[in-house]
Formats: sequence, structure tokens, C-alpha cells
Amino acid sequence: MKAIGYKENLPVTDDNSLQDIVLDTPKAARRDILVEVNAISVNPVDYKIRANRPAPNGAWSVIGWDATGVVKEVGEEVSLFKVGDEVWYAGDLNRQGSNAEFQLVDERIVGKKPSSLSFAEAAALPLTSLTAYEMLFHRLEVSRNDANKSILVIGAAGGVGSILVQLAKKLTKLNIIGTASREETTSWLKELGADTVINHRNKLSEEFEKHELPAPEYVVSLNATEHHVDDVVKLIKPQGKFGFIDDPKTLNVMPFKGKAVSTHIELMFTRSMFKTDDMIEQHNILNEVSALIDNGTLRTTLGENFGTITAEHLRRAHAFLETGKAKGKIVLEGF
Repeated sequence: MKAIGYKENLPVTDDNSLQDIVLDTPKAARRDILVEVNAISVNPVDYKIRANRPAPNGAWSVIGWDATGVVKEVGEEVSLFKVGDEVWYAGDLNRQGSNAEFQLVDERIVGKKPSSLSFAEAAALPLTSLTAYEMLFHRLEVSRNDANKSILVIGAAGGVGSILVQLAKKLTKLNIIGTASREETTSWLKELGADTVINHRNKLSEEFEKHELPAPEYVVSLNATEHHVDDVVKLIKPQGKFGFIDDPKTLNVMPFKGKAVSTHIELMFTRSMFKTDDMIEQHNILNEVSALIDNGTLRTTLGENFGTITAEHLRRAHAFLETGKAKGKIVLEGF
């Protein structure tokens, strides 16, 4: 099968950072399904691992954690899917990724692809939907019925933010405050349901004062957490909840003690990495999101289609994502 992989951790400007390769097609067993990959999207985790995680000695590392495709083979213990089903998923950090024609995935972290979306449109959503959903409802434990509460979403115009804003708008009664820095991304967030959009290039506390915004009960930081955390301490309501998904080098939580603010880290790979007892929750989440898309509640967050799945196109996608200027998600489609 065709695939894109690496053997060395190199900058994306190096042609060897991602290479077109040929590998054996794997076989499904036990609870695995074998998926023929139709479309993928690119996430920050892709370029972080490409640049920092060594490949196995003498072997190729294939990354990629967002895919849509068709089930071609099922293991003997599979009960959730059959050959021919159209599926979507984000995969498992401990296994070979979706930058390949075929991929093995545990059925418990796979969902039914939205029938109303193309493979490319759907590929933009699995990882970000899981991250956003788990952050809102499993980490911060947001109630779907609480009114008169606010959530601040820092870096809301990216992949996770653009679905998190939609989920919060459609499934909760929260007042949504998103941050962006460009006219294009500000308009995008308002389209998706943000009640107010403020500029994260300015001090957030000054933006709150300028717009006369209430103290948020919830704050979600999707990037630049180290840069904004001092303002979060000032702004968040006492006994509020603060969640983040990025990788600050250090994060001192002690300033939150006075307000008794709880701190939450979201990593959607945790369930698959540790085979948790509730691993099948990701199957359930993806199916719920799929239904919400098909009934018109949610929309795809596809930003740009970079063409076919090749090393050249993937290097371009990684490079653009590393600039931090992406709006929505970058997808690639077909081999």
C-alpha cells in the first residue's frame, strides 16, 4: 500500500521530513477494523510528532490522526461495523497513523461517517470534535441546561475552537466569548455562533473591560496558554473551571488557589492510549456528532483542501499549520 512516512525528525522544509513510501497492507484481527482511507486532515499533533518523536529503529513511522474511509475487513471480535461501512475516526497515538491507503483501528474509537458530508468534509472533524466534546462535557462537566453562564474560548478560530464554539452554541445555554485576531477569523467565529469575539493580541482583561463582559465561569485555552494564563487568573469567576489542550513548558496553577479554580487537561488520545474502561465513549461521541451534522445542527470546519495525499502536499500542510494562521481544518483526499 502507498503511505507517507519518516525515519528522521527533520524540519518540514527538508524533503526527507515526509516521504512517499510503500508498505505491506495490514490484516484485521480481534476488535480491529481495516479501513481504506479516503481523506485525512492535519492537526498540530502531526507536526509535533514528526519533528520530535523518533521513528522505530530501521522502520518507517506513519503519522496522521484524522481520517474517513470505508471498512474493508473486520476482526473476529468486531460487532459495531461491517465491511462496506463508511467511517470516521482520529485513531491512536501508539499505532501507525492515517497517512496511508489502509489503516487498522480499534472499532471502539470509530464512528459512523456523516452521510450528508463528503469524505473530505467529514475528515476535518473527528479529532477536533472528540477534543471539544470531551473538554466541554467530560472535563469541565458543562451542564446543557445552565443559563446565565459564560465560557471564554482562547484561540477559538482554529480546528478545535471552531467545533467547540458550535457545540457550546447548539448544546448548551452558555454565553460564548471567543478570541481571534484577524477580521477573517472574527467573522468566521460569529458565523459559528460566538456571541462576542475579542482580540487575543491585546490583554484579555483589557478586552473584557472594553466590551463590558461578565466574568466567565469556564475558560478553555486552545493555544498560547503560557501567554494568557495571568489574565485568565484575573478574569475567571471564583470557583470556575479552566481547561487547556496545548503544551505549555510550565504552568503554575497556584495563582488559581485563591479563587478555588479547578484546572483540567484534555487529551483525546488518553482513552485509546490506555485502553480505558470507557474507551467506547469515543465511538458514542462520534456517532452523536455525526447525527448532529446530518440533522443540520453542526457544520463542517473544513478550511482548505490541499489536494491528494502525497508527501509533497503533506509537507505543505504541515508548514502552513506551523504558522498558526489556519482557519478551520486542512484536508487532503485520495491517493
